Amino acid sequence: MAHVFSSAAELLAAAGTDLGTTDWLEITQERVNRFADATGDHQWIHVDPERAKDGPFGGCIAHGYLTLSLANYFLPRLIHIDNMQMGVNVGSDRVRFPAAVKVGARIRGRGEILKVEALGDAVQSTVRVSIEIEGSDRPGCVIDTISRYTFHSTAPAVS
Repeated sequence: MAHVFSSAAELLAAAGTDLGTTDWLEITQERVNRFADATGDHQWIHVDPERAKDGPFGGCIAHGYLTLSLANYFLPRLIHIDNMQMGVNVGSDRVRFPAAVKVGARIRGRGEILKVEALGDAVQSTVRVSIEIEGSDRPGCVIDTISRYTFHSTAPAVS
C-alpha cells in the first residue's frame, strides 16, 4: 500500500522514508512485444523466443527502457499525494540497468524518498525506485525519479 502524504509539510519531512515494496508484476512476452511495437525495437533478444533461447540470456529479455518505464507503474503504488493540485514528472537522475529482466520473471518496485525540497509554491521530491527481480540479488533497473507537486490552498503552506 502506498505511503500517503496529505500536505507539503508532511512531504517535506519525509526525506529518508523507506516506502517499502509493491506487489509483484510478471513480465510477459506479450508486454515485451507490445513495447517493441510501440518503440520499433524488434531486436531478437526481445521478440524471438526460439533464437533467444540460444542467446546470452537463455531466453527473451525485456527492453531496458520497458523496465525503466515500469517505474511509472510502481511509483503511485509506493507514494500517494493527497490534496494535490497538480503533480508533474520533472525528470530523473541516475538510471542504471544492473541485471536483465527475463520474460516470465516477476518484478516489483522498492522505493525510498531520497530528497525533498520546497521550490516556491511547490514541493519537489526525489524518489529512488529499484525494480527488483524475484530471486535475483541485482535489480533490473534503479532510477531516481524527480516529481514536483503543488497543493490545494486548503493544505498547510510550504515553509
